[in-house]
Amino acid sequence: ERDQLLSDHMGDSFLLTDLAHPDAAADDIAGAGPFDAVVAPDDQGVLAAALAAERLGLAHNPPAAVAATRNKVALRRALRGVVRQPVYQVLEDGTDAGLVAGELGFPVVLKPLSRSGSQGVIRADDGDGARAAASRIRRILAVCGANPSEPLLVERFVPGPEIAVEAVLVDGDLRVLAIFDKPDPLDGPYFEETIYVAPSRLHPEVLDAAEALVSEACAALGLETGPVHAELRIDAGRPVLIEVAARPIGGRCGQALHFGLLGTSLEALLLRAALDRPLAGLRLTEAVGALMLPIPRTGVLEEVRGLEAAARIPNVTGVELSMPIGSRVQALPDGDRYLGFAFAAADDAAEVETALRSVMGTVEVVVA
Repeated sequence: ERDQLLSDHMGDSFLLTDLAHPDAAADDIAGAGPFDAVVAPDDQGVLAAALAAERLGLAHNPPAAVAATRNKVALRRALRGVVRQPVYQVLEDGTDAGLVAGELGFPVVLKPLSRSGSQGVIRADDGDGARAAASRIRRILAVCGANPSEPLLVERFVPGPEIAVEAVLVDGDLRVLAIFDKPDPLDGPYFEETIYVAPSRLHPEVLDAAEALVSEACAALGLETGPVHAELRIDAGRPVLIEVAARPIGGRCGQALHFGLLGTSLEALLLRAALDRPLAGLRLTEAVGALMLPIPRTGVLEEVRGLEAAARIPNVTGVELSMPIGSRVQALPDGDRYLGFAFAAADDAAEVETALRSVMGTVEVVVA
């Protein structure tokens, strides 16, 4: 029914393809051309987009580079010795997670290789916790239809605040669009993100180092063009790369970003870059932020109270649900989606954070 609605609305502009099979999807896209650019908005589409652009002779990232961003172990191996990143080990199925984690030194974080949205990411503080985390991750993979016997990534936990770098690559040149602070601590055992606020309030020298680190990582991976989203921790004033992806910021958080006097959206800016058009006004003209409404527990979403009151909070620019009432919702670490999003804009980042925290205190989620 959804696909028919899209087809009715978009007509010949609509193409349905299976992104789980990137080569076949790339053939579908290339066969539906001609196109001037192919841009993927999320992890699921980045490899298909790179392959399709390659077939069409358009600007694209090397598919091998994109594939490395989709596999956490491949990413770590590609960046080993190049940038600061967590110390890690690969946990093969049947190997004692407690022993492997103990060799790294506790606390550690265990992760599946290819899931996103913090799904299956669990902190462990001792051997028994590592074994329990590994077992739970494999159950999550089985439920998702992934291979529960696949290797897992075990990393030494990196303390400190977390930031997100939003950028675009133009002929290998990294142009940073925004750096978000994540003011809520992300210390585990699960890593549910809540508030993003830009511009970052960290010291300019720290931010310069973070930009340089992301640029070095992209070069080492071989990424050349298109959106980049990177996650970093700031440990004792030094940035450590947690993740880099060849896509824009996830969920609907990109709606918070508007650039230049005309308020150009992130999507429009990325399309201009893909079409090799001049990029101007890359800096934010005001402080902005997004709140990802968390799912308090797994069950059936019965009601969300306080949405209208939240929308009236000063500096809040929008509040929306992304999951319908009556749907089954999954809390982290089992789920990979957020309940909804709120957006705010103000003269400074502190006002934005205050507004988003007010939304958190106003919205009440009822899950049966």
